[in-house]
Amino acid sequence: MAFFGAELRRARVAAGMSQDQLGRALSFSGDLVGKIETCERAPTPKFAEGCDRVFPHFDGLFTRLIGLARRWEGPHPQWFRDWVQAEQQASSLRWWEPMLVPGLLQTVDYARELFRAWQSGSTNEDELEELVSARIERQAILDRPKPPELWVVVDEAMLHRLVGSPKIMYNQLLHLADASCRPSITVQVVPAEVGAHTGLLGAFIIAGFDDGAPSIVHVETAVEGQTIEKSTLVSKAALAFDRLRSEALPRGASRNLIGKVAEERWTA
Repeated sequence: MAFFGAELRRARVAAGMSQDQLGRALSFSGDLVGKIETCERAPTPKFAEGCDRVFPHFDGLFTRLIGLARRWEGPHPQWFRDWVQAEQQASSLRWWEPMLVPGLLQTVDYARELFRAWQSGSTNEDELEELVSARIERQAILDRPKPPELWVVVDEAMLHRLVGSPKIMYNQLLHLADASCRPSITVQVVPAEVGAHTGLLGAFIIAGFDDGAPSIVHVETAVEGQTIEKSTLVSKAALAFDRLRSEALPRGASRNLIGKVAEERWTA
């Protein structure tokens, strides 16, 4: 991205254009052009395509650079990096998950099957293992001398959804039940008999901090996750979490249900 910015500035200066002039030619602001040149903002594919139209003699350089940067941006996509940092600093995490085992409590095999399905053959085995390792490494925060308080509420449907194989599911549910025995981890299950509830709208995580910083929420979408700081929306998420928690089974009963499903559904 730094090279992209440097090449953009070189092309602009050589063409005798100001940042505002280039911005108008690209249908973006001159301020954005400046931030991309100094690597304060990452360019989008649309921005790169515009640069290739304005500077055709570069023979598609900017689009090629975007492709290379996305291949080598690491195991966490750019939109997720701020959340990973917040997760490291959080003193509490309240996590609602209607579909899957939360990432911080996934086994290696379960995570691998998820990434294999999500990548749809576009990732080789080495890249797949890098994604899995990055997810498992995030779990190190739970082993710190002072781990964050993790409060997870999941929908019972997640316990019955086959990911990989029955053996993978059996081991994953036992791992989930074992994790719920830790003093800093609470796992509760909203039973199927509850029916429709507010959590069916989607997964979210609320991070709280000891240093006085305001809580933030991360929400999942079909395209990419979003981290939200707006206090009114964080408050709405907190209220939704409290409602889900009130619908869920108590901690011990939830652990028993997880073990029961593991034994009755996922053993041969």
